[in-house]
Amino acid sequence: MTRKRILLAKMGLDCHDTGIITVAAMLRDAGHEVIYIGLHNSAEQVIKVVVEEGVDAVGISFLSGQHMTQVRRLLERMRAEHVAVPVFCGGVIPSDDAAALQALGVADVFTPGTLTGEVIERVDRAMAGARA
Repeated sequence: MTRKRILLAKMGLDCHDTGIITVAAMLRDAGHEVIYIGLHNSAEQVIKVVVEEGVDAVGISFLSGQHMTQVRRLLERMRAEHVAVPVFCGGVIPSDDAAALQALGVADVFTPGTLTGEVIERVDRAMAGARA
């Protein structure tokens, strides 16, 4: 596995970051470099860091129920600015919304209880496909 740079962020008004901090540790333990920019980010802030840091993927976590609005805006802005890296979502996301997020262009959606090995495998596979 080649070491990748992964940006993790919370968007909007979501204040619960226990899950994303756990995912950051999980990805670091798997050999990736993780940049966590914390809470209350806008799409524009996330994209700025993606470009400045040259990351290979973005992971966004939600508990607030804002996932559809926030991710739609993020993906629209990424397309408009020609920023092409896989975007992953995690958190409390209903299965219907998970399918809708993937239809919008999200690489994968991780819900509570997804096993560590499965997260790492799916993230690695999506990044390998994006950079092939």
